Amino acid sequence: MENLSEIFFYLRQYKSRTAMTMFGIIWGTMTVILLLAFGVGVRKQMSKNMHGIGEGIAIVWPGRTSIPFEGYGRDRRIRLTDEDIEMLRREIKTIRRISPEYSYWGAAIRVEDRINRPNLTGVIPEYGPMRNIWWEPGGRWLNEPDLKFNRRVVFLGNSLRDFLFGENANAVGKYVYINDTPFLVIGVMKKKTQNSSYNQRDQDRAFIPMTTFKSIFGYKYVSNFVYQVYDPRDAKYVKQEVYNVLAKKYKFDPKDKETLGIWDTTEFDTFIFYFTLGFNIFMGIIGAITLIVGGIGLANIMYVVVTERTREIGIRRSIGAKRSHILGQFILEAFIIIGIGAVIGFLLAIGIINLVAAIPSQGFKETVGTPELNLTVAFITMAILFIIGFLAGYFPARRASKLNIVDCLRY
Repeated sequence: MENLSEIFFYLRQYKSRTAMTMFGIIWGTMTVILLLAFGVGVRKQMSKNMHGIGEGIAIVWPGRTSIPFEGYGRDRRIRLTDEDIEMLRREIKTIRRISPEYSYWGAAIRVEDRINRPNLTGVIPEYGPMRNIWWEPGGRWLNEPDLKFNRRVVFLGNSLRDFLFGENANAVGKYVYINDTPFLVIGVMKKKTQNSSYNQRDQDRAFIPMTTFKSIFGYKYVSNFVYQVYDPRDAKYVKQEVYNVLAKKYKFDPKDKETLGIWDTTEFDTFIFYFTLGFNIFMGIIGAITLIVGGIGLANIMYVVVTERTREIGIRRSIGAKRSHILGQFILEAFIIIGIGAVIGFLLAIGIINLVAAIPSQGFKETVGTPELNLTVAFITMAILFIIGFLAGYFPARRASKLNIVDCLRY
């Protein structure tokens, strides 16, 4: 207690110097936490934006052969049916869900005098969960009876609903005309963030049962299909198996990548992981350098303190103080300065994080996300501060403890 009382006495006596020393620690602590908190926010927002299209999915478009195979020429068109999709489901056990997708552009969807021509899509019920398409309260997604009985029901994207019925209007249970055929609205998509898409954003699309789509438009071949894997780590294996299974039926080389265009979204997850890892390491290095600079400033001040208190050290040693006592006192003083600065920096960082989180600007948050305090970051920052505090206090304290008593008294 006497040591603590004495340390705080000196800190109060040299307020300006103490404040300037603490500023480096406060700034460094705040910088580390803020930079890495924004790094967490960026990673989560990028992942959220990407997964608006679906999680762990791949979209496959039939193409044309580019090399001859077993007597067949090149440039053969590959055309798939929904039976082929079921075959893939049976053959590849690592596929969790799979759905054919039929697309039609140009169909007029109207309510009274409001007409839109979005992408009209025919799918099966599995398609919704794969693509993160969820419905607003009071509605539902397509189900098996819709498919079995060729029901004329439609699920609307939320922006398409707003155009046809008015913003946030209750469209469930009402009818829209697709060309001249009435369709019952069974659900409206819950608003979601979706920065990636193919065909069109889901908010602007209309979805009907696959069987109804085929009976109205007479489509025989799928426009594309979507599948989802159980484990993203199996994505490459499943991708090659899709080539292998379809190549066996349609007689093309499984190595011919032109036959099927596959957009594997799990590859973007890998990109996000390594991008944010590099981003966080870079931010962490910048923050750590800032802390080290603050630690160097603290070490310099501690050397000044040792010089100023040389005579005092001599008096203490002459009346029995051991070197360990001198060493411990100066290290403790360095830790107290570090501790106070770290607490202030930590509180300021939390305040800024909460302030940014409260900003109503959706455009800003959809770009960089909302910063989040990461406990791992907090513990790492504490560990760095502990090391810096020890080193900044140890070497000046070691020098003080080794001073010659007579020289100190004569100083």
